[in-house]
Amino acid sequence: MTTQPTFNFQTRPAAASPAGGRVRLPARCVNRGARIIRLALLFAACCASLARSTAAQQYQVSFLPDLGGSSRGNSINNRGWAAGFSRLAGQPNRHATLWLGGEIHDLGTLGSRERNSSVVWPVKNNKGIVAGISQTDTPEPNGEAWSCAPFFGGQTGFTCLGFAWADGVMKPLHPLVGGNNSFATGANNRLVVGWAENGVRDSRCVAPQVLQFRPVTWDLKTYQIQELPLLPDDTSGAATAINNRGQIVGISGICDQAVGRRTARHAVLWDKGRVMKLDDLGIPLWNTPMAINERGDIVGFVGTDPNDLDGNFLHAFIWTRQGGFQEIAPLPLPGHVYAQANGINSRGQVVGYSCTLNFGAECRAFYWEDGVLKNLKDLAPGFTGEFINAQDINDAGEITGRALDPATGTIRPFVAVPTSDEDDGDK
Repeated sequence: MTTQPTFNFQTRPAAASPAGGRVRLPARCVNRGARIIRLALLFAACCASLARSTAAQQYQVSFLPDLGGSSRGNSINNRGWAAGFSRLAGQPNRHATLWLGGEIHDLGTLGSRERNSSVVWPVKNNKGIVAGISQTDTPEPNGEAWSCAPFFGGQTGFTCLGFAWADGVMKPLHPLVGGNNSFATGANNRLVVGWAENGVRDSRCVAPQVLQFRPVTWDLKTYQIQELPLLPDDTSGAATAINNRGQIVGISGICDQAVGRRTARHAVLWDKGRVMKLDDLGIPLWNTPMAINERGDIVGFVGTDPNDLDGNFLHAFIWTRQGGFQEIAPLPLPGHVYAQANGINSRGQVVGYSCTLNFGAECRAFYWEDGVLKNLKDLAPGFTGEFINAQDINDAGEITGRALDPATGTIRPFVAVPTSDEDDGDK
């Protein structure tokens, strides 16, 4: 893991006036000089922006250690903390993991060691908070699979709660009154966001889900839960990401199987207590934001076919207040029909992955910036493996995800660190 690059901007000292006194210029000269300075600054900013957009960003790749089984990095913050999961050696269960300075730390579970836990979303917290999900030792009373099962290899049978981890302690994030399960995705310096059951038995829920669930926040001081509003006529939803301005994104829809689908009829933004529907392709399922940066730019994926209940043909998107909704199609590779954007940083750089219908090892990580989509492999000329997916990118441009290690033939977590900033002399 490398430290973030530093940028030293030096200016020439101002020339002293005669005898240390002040030189008074005519107003027209001052105004003309100010205009020239403004034009020069605008020209410099334009050139810098053009240089950034045309420079060929390149990456150096390092693999991360594991707990003995397959692993993946799903989140990387601006301190270079990578988090995700790693399977235990010879066992089907996985544990939430944190990589610091290249060393792996097992975060444990909210139950016994044989239970599952994971950091599954780009958390984005820079204060040392890690958010994720964990099984408990409490049997699931309604036979629900809940949202955690797809992230635990389909393993069910126990209730699952969101957690907030800090300073070596994993704290449970409890559901709404009457509920049994919760799920945590992201955190800023005050709140963790996610979704939680509310105890309402809804006959319209799609089996095996029994209880409604709502988008929520948990206060990091009191751990009190607060429900977020849904769009009119919707009954269930989820909060998936938050920035430090308090803007939250997520989904609003019906009580489906707790894995998106028709619960994600609408992608939404909560801003200053109000809920706003985001644009999509007009398909009322799978419209899911994954991340929001400090400017309020949002990325995720949307449905493309009203009959695609399994989510095989989703496309990535980016949404900004200035440009609105923009679809990001899969990579132009043979058979690729699926694309998902997972992370975005403050510079508007987006990462995700593109897949064939077989998914798995046939997926490839992508990098998107300023309307240009690239295979991440093309940006790492010294890397001879394959990037399976890219899950998050921090403000330094560091990326984490999963890749095929050519030396071992196994799929391992990685961190890719940008190198072109150094080549450009911005030190």
